[in-house]
Amino acid sequence: MKGLVIKNTGSWVTVRLDSGNTVNCKMRGVLRLKGMRCTNPVAVGDIVQVEDKGDDAPVVSDIEPRRNYIIRRASNLSKEFQIIAANLDQAVLVATLTNPETSTTFIDRFLATAEAYQVPAVLAFNKIDLLDTEEWRSQLDELRAMYERIGYTVITMSAATGEGTDSLREVLAGKMSLLSGNSGVGKSSIINLLVPDAQVRVGDVSHTHHKGMHTTTFSELLDLPGGGAVIDTPGVKAFGTIDFERAEVAHYFPEIFAVAADCRFGNCTHTHEPGCAVLDAVERGDIAASRFTSYLSILEEDPDNKYRKPY
Repeated sequence: MKGLVIKNTGSWVTVRLDSGNTVNCKMRGVLRLKGMRCTNPVAVGDIVQVEDKGDDAPVVSDIEPRRNYIIRRASNLSKEFQIIAANLDQAVLVATLTNPETSTTFIDRFLATAEAYQVPAVLAFNKIDLLDTEEWRSQLDELRAMYERIGYTVITMSAATGEGTDSLREVLAGKMSLLSGNSGVGKSSIINLLVPDAQVRVGDVSHTHHKGMHTTTFSELLDLPGGGAVIDTPGVKAFGTIDFERAEVAHYFPEIFAVAADCRFGNCTHTHEPGCAVLDAVERGDIAASRFTSYLSILEEDPDNKYRKPY
């Protein structure tokens, strides 16, 4: 039997079979061995083969080749990785400027990973109802302009007031979308707006640390009214990149890649070389300093180029 993985709790995988029925499955041991570096060999969005074991629980016996996927370095396990979701039409990163603040480094690492794995990315700034000063609004406008200039779709919205949510619905309609972001950015509230029957638990933001607290504890696919689906995932505190070849990191920053063609040296790292068109563009302000800092942070994360593509 073939089906789509719609939930992964870590212990069990829920599969929607082609027949329309859903079954809770275990994973065949060989899949765990095959994905030894991976914390979750089977991800939401995977197309899998399921074997009926009679009185025992059905077993996921094989995974069909993935069209694409998004991964990140597993927390506290630098040599292991986590597949966030697979077979995506797009990935939507929910970010906030306050309560909590999403760093541009986090945003850029996510966007670079989406570029690396050929997943179109959308940026949704939530909680704009909290931006009640001219300074806050100016910062939002600057960020929106910067990412739109690079080529990303940017949505500004408030799940609390409903402002901008129609734009998000339009972007999601008819597509398989990952919804990701830091804990506390309002993903659960957004899910409850998009899928009223979901009744996802909404958490608070710590007043002490100004960071979100996890409410979603597993990944799950939710069908959208009118077509399409979103994959809700647990909030993440950090987004560690993995398996990037150092020479290719610039490829995942579209504005850096475009300018790099004019560098004097073909193997330019855009860090110190004379005649570097990228450094000149940063100096002129044509490439945002925050984006260049994010680029450097990825280079510095894996100086020895130890990590390779898992598949």
